[in-house]
Amino acid sequence: MTQRPPSRMLVAALAAQLLLVACSATAHTPQGQWPEPQPQPWPEPTARSTPNFNAPSATHCSRPVAAREVPGWQEGWGQARSEHAIRRDGRGRGRMGPADFAAPAEKSAADAAGALAAAPPPASVAAPLAKSEGRAAADMAGSARNAAPTFAQPQFVPPQPPQQQMPPRSQVVTAGVVDDNADFTSYLAFRDRTRVDHRQRDVRERYLLEVKDHRGRGIADAEVAVQAPTGFATWARTDTGGRVWLHPNAFDPSYSHSYEVAVRKDGRMGYAQLQRGQRSSVEVRLDARAALPRAKLDLVFLIDATGSMADEIHKLKSSLRAITAEVARLPSQPDLCLGLVAYRDRGDAFLLRSHDFTNDVGGFLRDALIPLQAGGGGDYPEAMNEALHETVHKLNWRGDGATRMVVLLADAPPHLDYGAPHYDDDMMAALGRGIKVFSVGASGLDKQGEFIQRQIAQYTGGRFVFLTYADAHNPRSGPGRETVHEVKNYSVDTLDRLIVRLVTEELAKLSP
Repeated sequence: MTQRPPSRMLVAALAAQLLLVACSATAHTPQGQWPEPQPQPWPEPTARSTPNFNAPSATHCSRPVAAREVPGWQEGWGQARSEHAIRRDGRGRGRMGPADFAAPAEKSAADAAGALAAAPPPASVAAPLAKSEGRAAADMAGSARNAAPTFAQPQFVPPQPPQQQMPPRSQVVTAGVVDDNADFTSYLAFRDRTRVDHRQRDVRERYLLEVKDHRGRGIADAEVAVQAPTGFATWARTDTGGRVWLHPNAFDPSYSHSYEVAVRKDGRMGYAQLQRGQRSSVEVRLDARAALPRAKLDLVFLIDATGSMADEIHKLKSSLRAITAEVARLPSQPDLCLGLVAYRDRGDAFLLRSHDFTNDVGGFLRDALIPLQAGGGGDYPEAMNEALHETVHKLNWRGDGATRMVVLLADAPPHLDYGAPHYDDDMMAALGRGIKVFSVGASGLDKQGEFIQRQIAQYTGGRFVFLTYADAHNPRSGPGRETVHEVKNYSVDTLDRLIVRLVTEELAKLSP
């Protein structure tokens, strides 16, 4: 295989530092300094770069809970949404009624009075919540009387619960989990036999990159740039174990024979070359810290909040307190930041409503999670594209070694007919920002939804989680081990325990 001759500067650097040996590299530089001379410059984004994003850089999440809302009613959306819902209403999902086409301000204020009772807050926030409950209900009722019934300019009001019977608090929701990167052959077979509409990204050819310190420990959250001679480039960040899967065909239509791999962490840089067809992993060694003294975890719940998701949303509310308590009790005692992005669809009271990261767990429960209610919907696909874009690009993810996770809970695929943003662009941006997506397939998720959720999870290094029942084809049959999804060799637990386990496993990879 013919390779381009290295530059004079690169030859000098190789002789001085022995950077490249059998597709691995080691770089040792003084603390806080860039290596001089650099064998190659850090790749800069170009028109051929994928994806377009800024690296995570927030230094803290010490902020009050605040919401950002994108309205579901904009000029031209309402009528088109109504017609589309009528055309697609044959799926029998039963999610849209006349009330769902009411003005958003009227719907939200009319329903919101019962939102505070949807799930009890923990003791630490119960007292202040009780004091404000009566005043909040009165304010909401006033908003309903005074709101102007306009579709183009909806007011931002607290979220609303649907007029439906909530499941009993003791109901158990079970779920299974599979790792498509661990059983990649089965995953590719699933892709080959599943013919559904989706955004195509070729992941059939992949290579493992491992970034280690001088003791062989994995270096988490190292920046990675992969560049072809033709100029096509992509970015990634290593996970808590110092590993990341690279998929050249997903970003390089020229199918180059080799790629330059640059790695950066704590002011140190290392380099390696990836050759097509190589069987060994690409290894880069850096004289950088393997882990922070205290783990930092940015955790986002990305939730489909349409009407059919009421059961799962209720379960998530009731179990989040246990999740946060278990995470806080982990040996690493992680510095925890929580975020929430809820989405519906065009024509609903809101397209998406996001709450940026906060370390105020009590405030997060009181002001973000507890008021969240399911409602709206109608046609099968929902605004997942817009919500994933919001999650990846708009939230203040922390830099400097944070572990970044998204729990995506949905029972429907994204709209592929709305245009940009597209979920495949944002799953690639998520890898570049070091965000793992753990996709949770709720009841009613069809083949298209399963394909796309697994596509996002596999590319970002996450897992595919799916609800299980006593009778796979009857969600009303209660908890069990059966599923309609094309998975095998999976373990089953309650949904909340599974989420805690996934978080625990991710943080456990951090080197001491």
